[in-house]
Amino acid sequence: MTAPALDYGSGGRIGVLLPSVNQAAEPQLRAMLPADIAIAVTRLKLVDSSEASLLGMARDVEPAAELLADAGVDIVVFHCTAVSTYSTELEASILARIQSATGLPCVATSQALVAALQALPARRVVLLSPYTAAVNDREAAYFAEHGFEILGNAGLDCRTGREMMAIAPQAWHAFATRHAHARADAYVLSCTTVRTAETIEALERSLGRPVVTSNTAVAWYCMRKLGALPGVPGYGRLLARAG
Repeated sequence: MTAPALDYGSGGRIGVLLPSVNQAAEPQLRAMLPADIAIAVTRLKLVDSSEASLLGMARDVEPAAELLADAGVDIVVFHCTAVSTYSTELEASILARIQSATGLPCVATSQALVAALQALPARRVVLLSPYTAAVNDREAAYFAEHGFEILGNAGLDCRTGREMMAIAPQAWHAFATRHAHARADAYVLSCTTVRTAETIEALERSLGRPVVTSNTAVAWYCMRKLGALPGVPGYGRLLARAG
């Protein structure tokens, strides 16, 4: 019996820097990307959302990014929403360090979310996350700074990645529908280590608006940068758009 042919990234290779505790981003990104786009992942220490932990995540970003460059990636993603939306200054500093270390194009989750919302287009946003109020408020301020009107801003007060991962998709659906807003252009389900992928389509039907997650935004952004937007069904309007 002949083994099935494998594709090792003929459509491009994405390098992803993840929080060490993250269990959701890899399976979700793999499901959202075409088979010919490969993913290489490495991790940076982050297990909770305390300010000290968030600010410390990027301490070793250069050697971690260099490991991804060794794997021949075409783009490097700093994939942590809470850190990349901490401030525009921190976001810019992290990306400059990655670019300097690797010479490769790079993007943060925060930038991918902004670009995705602009592409829909959506200006009035409801922001939902697993985070504490302090983290959520910083994220809301980041989006406001980029021209979005935040109609709602709510979190589930989780402090660790394991708490975030434990939230069932059905609980995300209930949480989002409780925060429905008639004027919203889109809903953002923030965080890379949450099980929101399974409920995006159902939520869009319930809310009547696009639902963007941290992982759908990064998948969409990287496909666009690699010149591949085939239209991926099952994960909401953003990824379903071909072109």
